[in-house]
Amino acid sequence: MTYAIVEASGTQIRVEPGRFYDVNRLPVEEDGTVTLDKVLYVSHEGDTMVGQPLVEGAVVSATVMRHLRGRKLIVYKMQPKKKTRKKRGHRQELTRLMVDTISVKGKVLAGESSTSSPKQSSEAEALPVSAETASSEEE
Repeated sequence: MTYAIVEASGTQIRVEPGRFYDVNRLPVEEDGTVTLDKVLYVSHEGDTMVGQPLVEGAVVSATVMRHLRGRKLIVYKMQPKKKTRKKRGHRQELTRLMVDTISVKGKVLAGESSTSSPKQSSEAEALPVSAETASSEEE
């Protein structure tokens, strides 16, 4: 299993290819690509690369799926024996990222390149049979 620990918008996240993660809002449009180059740790089939502080040449590429807002948090302040009460809500602005690939020094360790070839072959097998081939089989 290949995974990496990256720093994205002020937080450290453990990411794997093919999964999505919610991070603080990034200034990128939807369906755009993001390159996360602050990679702190990479694990690939038992091999580990620990950065000091960053792993040299390691890059995680991701696609922005959508922008959203987190759950509402209620902040309630009151002072007892006084008529002071404040109730406020907060919703964090988030960006949902789909991790595409994890690569080190230009070599893709895990991601789309290895999973895209089987999908293309299955689409070729699912082509409809034409009427001419169906009539020739009946004879």
